[in-house]
Amino acid sequence: MYAILDIESTGGKYNEEGITEIAIYKFDGHQVVDQFISLVNPERKIQSFVVGLTGINNEMLHQAPKFYEVAKRIIEITEGCIIVAHNAKFDYRMLRLEFDRLGYSYERESLCTVKLSKKLLPGFDSYSLGKLVKKLGIPITDRHRANGDALATVKLFKLLLEKDTDKEIISSNLKLNSISSVDQKLIRLIDQLPNAVGVYYFSDGEGEIIYIGKSKDIKKRANQHFTSDAPKSREIQKHVASIDFEKTGNELLALLKENQSIKKLKPKFNSALKKSLFTHGLYAFEDENGYINLSVSKLKPSEKYITSFTNYQQGKAFMERAVETYELCQKLTGLHKTKGACFNYTIKQCHGACVNEESKESYNERVKQLIDFYDYQNKNMIIQDRGRHAAEKSVVLIENGELAGTGYTELNFQVENMSILKNIINPMQNDRDAQHIIQSYLRKRNHHLKIHKF
Repeated sequence: MYAILDIESTGGKYNEEGITEIAIYKFDGHQVVDQFISLVNPERKIQSFVVGLTGINNEMLHQAPKFYEVAKRIIEITEGCIIVAHNAKFDYRMLRLEFDRLGYSYERESLCTVKLSKKLLPGFDSYSLGKLVKKLGIPITDRHRANGDALATVKLFKLLLEKDTDKEIISSNLKLNSISSVDQKLIRLIDQLPNAVGVYYFSDGEGEIIYIGKSKDIKKRANQHFTSDAPKSREIQKHVASIDFEKTGNELLALLKENQSIKKLKPKFNSALKKSLFTHGLYAFEDENGYINLSVSKLKPSEKYITSFTNYQQGKAFMERAVETYELCQKLTGLHKTKGACFNYTIKQCHGACVNEESKESYNERVKQLIDFYDYQNKNMIIQDRGRHAAEKSVVLIENGELAGTGYTELNFQVENMSILKNIINPMQNDRDAQHIIQSYLRKRNHHLKIHKF
């Protein structure tokens, strides 16, 4: 659990400042679950340059509560949380300073989004909150006011969690929250999980991720792990101490994140992705009569395939649908096993394989339409699908036929502006398995899916 906050102060000599405004958003890693926002009477003068910066003046604070009047609420909302702030050293120091004046020792773990941004978003000219969120396309209102800056920090931190492919943020949090009793632990871990599509991470007591999976229903799938008597499941039950999860909003991002995370983190109980996800490909070639033939066969390392399949049966089922959709000839798609030419003279009878030149050109054109639709080699496209909530969309960026990254957006201009889009997406390693995942998903043509080519 995180307490994402921003503090405005009076300015002045070091450790003589006072808090003038505070905003705290309690964040469970996925959504805000509580919040506290208040002006604070610092019982001291505000520096004039600070008044010009924030717009908060002494008159505004005469009727505001003093710090001791809001201290209990601050303790309650941050209890058991890691403090997160942009330049956390300042905000955490201000909190401790005010509590010290009350004779109370205030201790919390803290994370700084400036430091995290420098690590996870390298190469920016400036890491000030205003310039950083502008580069990322994150809207910010009431700049230099606690609530506006805290809300922007929440959105920034959500993006940083997505960028944290090594799960260092998660691991540091889990180490603070491990559970001792095995039976109570499993019940508690199940209770905290959502019935939602996404990726889940099992970690041991040291915060090391030991298993990664994906599911259309995270809670249901985790329950299967904990109720199974299979040897691997029993080992997982014995070692798991904490679970984190990422809602993805759709199965495509869940599959891609699982593929990337397993290969990068190599959890000891994962073995599913040691072998390739697919065995067969769709290939095209031109025969001696000038017709484009299609065939499904085992992967040929030296040849480029149009799209890939988990097995031959999946490829055959795809071709049977394609014959109907594109009016193709079964003989020229490898589905018709008899030898010799197809001499039927109507498209309906022979599915398009006619001997006259005009029909051949027409037939080949339909085959090319199929190839263009399913083959994204050298293509640039953006795949949009459902996000984690109603107002959000997921984005998969393909550049020159290769996976560039994934991300989320609530604003159309973030997708339309390529420089902003590249800042908000989480880069992903392009490999054959990732390509197979995308191609397989595109073949399903989910009605939520939108494809933008550029």
